[in-house]
Amino acid sequence: MKMFEPILAEGPREACGVLGIYAPGEDVARLAFFGLYALQHRGQESAGIAVSDGKTARLHKAMGLVSQVFNEENLKPLKGHLAIGHNRYSTKGASRINNAQPFLLESALGPLGLAHNGNLVNSAELRHDLLQHGVGLMSTSDSEVITQMLAGASGNNWIDRIRLFMVRARGAYSMTILTQDTLFAVRDPWGIRPLCLGKLDSGWVVASESCALATIGAEFIREIAPGEIIAINENGIQSIQGAPPSQRALCAFEFIYFARPDSIIQGQLVHQVRQGLGARTAAEHQVDGDLVMGIPDSATTAAIGYAMAADLPYNEGLIKNRYIGRTFIQPDEHLRQLGVALKFNALPENLRGKRVIVVDDSIVRGNTSGPIIAMLRASGAKEVHLRVTSPPLRHPCYMGVDMATHEELIAHRMSIEEIRDHLHVDTLGYLSVEGLAETIGQPCNHLCLACFSGNYPLAIQDGDCNKSAFDGTIA
Repeated sequence: MKMFEPILAEGPREACGVLGIYAPGEDVARLAFFGLYALQHRGQESAGIAVSDGKTARLHKAMGLVSQVFNEENLKPLKGHLAIGHNRYSTKGASRINNAQPFLLESALGPLGLAHNGNLVNSAELRHDLLQHGVGLMSTSDSEVITQMLAGASGNNWIDRIRLFMVRARGAYSMTILTQDTLFAVRDPWGIRPLCLGKLDSGWVVASESCALATIGAEFIREIAPGEIIAINENGIQSIQGAPPSQRALCAFEFIYFARPDSIIQGQLVHQVRQGLGARTAAEHQVDGDLVMGIPDSATTAAIGYAMAADLPYNEGLIKNRYIGRTFIQPDEHLRQLGVALKFNALPENLRGKRVIVVDDSIVRGNTSGPIIAMLRASGAKEVHLRVTSPPLRHPCYMGVDMATHEELIAHRMSIEEIRDHLHVDTLGYLSVEGLAETIGQPCNHLCLACFSGNYPLAIQDGDCNKSAFDGTIA
């Protein structure tokens, strides 16, 4: 059994959130704590902070939410002027303490700490090479593979070692790296996972999302470019091209679901993009209705955009219990059968006799959507029309998102009409790939849309899966 197992885990889950702070004279561990708190949505299984004072590196990490892992007592020893932090949701590697991050070890060049968001598609090959060279591994995480590769690489400085890693690694990696006296931030050549740079009065911050910068009073400066290495130490900040940038392939799901609405990605406020996705879905799939509602909380913004574009009233049809999502206590069989009622309660007074347009951001397995629709009908909804602000999810992700397997993805097994019938909705409409890309404001070949198209940004080999490299077309 997983600790903190999600009771209703229908949506795609993000891999991790990463953070790095260089701020002499500041309590960097405390700043990192609040930065990780702002990134909690990106991972809820474990959290950790590593710090360096220029002589000694220290680490505290444990299973659980940020607020459960850290307290005044265990933050106190984390003294230093640079820190890295991590929130984890497991994609590769089980949910256990050995896989919690950051990783911290001693190398020939001194202490090395690493926090990683993403997934390497050639991690099995890299892992095999390390084992063949006698390197022992304590976890099943590809993040430990990266740490050991950096620790054991040739090169007399960390920049050379990071560059050598970037030559060999294939896949998604946004990383913060701690050494004795320098904070590094590294982004893969495709820019698959987000990473940004911010300025404090006394130093610098890097984070998966800009919302973490705002939380600790840092000014958003820019996004870290694909293939870029940022080095921050007493000499200031330096930008190094670690690897030539490849075809850009930012994960489209950052805009659809993963990122916090108040984050800025590629110059756009995520909240506004999500409203636009709702509006575009309304334009593509018009239907008569009496009210628009969203599946809380992730689809609320898109539902408001849909309602505004369709000139229909927006109202709540479901109330979400925000504290039931992750728990040590497993529901018994009776509670499992209640299913959605553990997480949502309907508002019959808002639904009775109404033609309801339900907006959701995605349908993965369909395990939650069906019971929600049944709840709405039982509460008196006259008609239920489901609108999804992403295209059908037909393919798994190999870039650091737990998106389910081909067999588990309902849109891989069924046509849209079959899904409509399976979910017992009157009509079903998905946003088109073209509508998604145009609303995000990026050409299709600047986004990773592989979970919709099966066209991956780089060649994938995963058991019986062997996909060709990204060419910018949509299957």
